[in-house]
Amino acid sequence: MSQIPPHEPRDDRQFRSSKRHRRAGTEPLTARSDLGLRTILSTAALVVFGLATAGFAWWAASSSKDSSTSSSVLGVLAAVCGVLLLVAVLDLAVIRRRRSGQRG
Repeated sequence: MSQIPPHEPRDDRQFRSSKRHRRAGTEPLTARSDLGLRTILSTAALVVFGLATAGFAWWAASSSKDSSTSSSVLGVLAAVCGVLLLVAVLDLAVIRRRRSGQRG
């Protein structure tokens, strides 16, 4: 029987022969997934950039020619917020796919 040094905890998952579960990196055995935090941040970004996109689009549509802020600048801000909204939606889709892969 082989002896395991005291500084290396024995984890039966590490010794499985499945190629899918082999460790390739230097992460610790007790590493946790960051998907929970990413879900919270992406959901917050979804709300913030959704409201910002709608607000800037409404402001651009209701601004007149003699306004202090031109409608083209507000349209660009709405477009930038819309792109960031799309990034948040795509990140949530990736998170959902990765979580379904962990369960299966």
